[in-house]
Amino acid sequence: MINFNGTIIAEEDNILTQNRAFLYGDGVFETVKIVNNKILFLEDHYFRLMASMRVVRMEIPMNFTMEYFEEQVLSLAQQKGIQASSRARITVFRKEGGLYLPKTNEVSYLIHATPLDNVLYVLNTADYEVDLYKDFYVTKQLLSSIKTTNKMINVTGSIFAHENGLANCVLLNDTKNVVEVLQGNLFMVVGKKLITPPISEGCLNGIMRKQVLTLAKKVEGIEVVEEIISPFDLQKADELFLTNVIMGVQPITKYRKKDFASNLAHVLVQKLNESISEN
Repeated sequence: MINFNGTIIAEEDNILTQNRAFLYGDGVFETVKIVNNKILFLEDHYFRLMASMRVVRMEIPMNFTMEYFEEQVLSLAQQKGIQASSRARITVFRKEGGLYLPKTNEVSYLIHATPLDNVLYVLNTADYEVDLYKDFYVTKQLLSSIKTTNKMINVTGSIFAHENGLANCVLLNDTKNVVEVLQGNLFMVVGKKLITPPISEGCLNGIMRKQVLTLAKKVEGIEVVEEIISPFDLQKADELFLTNVIMGVQPITKYRKKDFASNLAHVLVQKLNESISEN
């Protein structure tokens, strides 16, 4: 028996009591975008998930191939009738048993999917103000570069942003340099230079980050670099934007007292949609 919100119920009636992702954050996940019954950047998502499972020493099932991954995600979207445009999240967690030390490294997974309004990416130029979140810091380690179910910094940062009327917050690492934002990777434009922090600074190894780096290198006159960004550098920027697979490229319009343009962001969204249409 367990006490759930003041009511004594049978333990087997609550599936969370032994779920290791719930109890210990012992899980990894991947969020994908589905467009016209296809998973965008499928290979990148699949290999990042496999790499994440290896990092946390999960046992990868023999049948968990890229084709299996694709089939399981798309079959759910088709069942729900949202395969034209939707987002899906696959969460992989170690099977029940043990305390901090698991009894097994075998895994289970859960997929859920929700519809999206737009098929292609849309540049949102509405006001989007950010500021620094300094209550907690991202550590410069391998675990910070993968998507685990331990996202307390992102949760508390999102509450801080909401309470302060911000659209997002910039996260810092333990050496007080810029890492990313709450929902994605961060890019900064200074003159003809596009800059994003290197993975070694503790930022997520983002799928859209990879696409944008590739596309930006094809923009004439733009130098693309991965280098350390300090909070002071942000106010020197001509343009700031964030990236993730669901939003695509989101311009940041204001940081502190400075307003920013969205010229390169506009170009990148066009190129992103062109690349999707070609595939």
